[in-house]
Amino acid sequence: MKRVQFPAQDRIEGLTLNAPPPKRPGFAAWLWRRPQRWFLLGLPVGGLLAFILGAGAASASLGGLHYTSTESFCTSCHEMTAPFQEYRHSAHYSNTFGVQATCADCHIPPSFTAGLLRHVESGVTDAWEHMRSELNTPTKYEAHRLKLAQGVWKELKADDSAECRSCHTPAAMAFDKQPATAANEHKSMAKDGTTCIDCHKGLAHMLPQGGDPALRDRGS
Repeated sequence: MKRVQFPAQDRIEGLTLNAPPPKRPGFAAWLWRRPQRWFLLGLPVGGLLAFILGAGAASASLGGLHYTSTESFCTSCHEMTAPFQEYRHSAHYSNTFGVQATCADCHIPPSFTAGLLRHVESGVTDAWEHMRSELNTPTKYEAHRLKLAQGVWKELKADDSAECRSCHTPAAMAFDKQPATAANEHKSMAKDGTTCIDCHKGLAHMLPQGGDPALRDRGS
């Protein structure tokens, strides 16, 4: 029997056609395989570094926000000595129920975005006043007290006293245990468009000269 010889090229092609298809690499192998161009290696490495740096920056920012909301930070400047002593003698500092409102609870909005903006705004303003020595004596502080108070009242009015409402909820109040005048005011807040700061001024700090003394009696 005569043996038929196939050209070498035909034999190789036949073997190639009959071979099983190559196994496709998994997603993880595709993601981490060495790129065909070395400069492309910077894409995953850069993304990883950006993630690490971003996480570190976010943690540092949150830590900074937390620290700047503490009483130790708020009272670290001598300008805050007088208002802090006033606060210590108020019901927001010590009361029958042992519930204490800190500086940040009353002066920083509870929502993250609004609170962050208030932190930045008040930080810049306070630093500028400190450098200019505008409040570094009791006399200077008293001269600016009305302006400072009006600024805080305006902020509270603009956000519907969100800082107050983070602790005080009119819907949960026991109106039958309140004085009649206070109960009527609280019941009609939503209808009349009034907010907490409209009546409750001079609670944690002294009312400035020019403020309405009657408001202290209504808020006490």
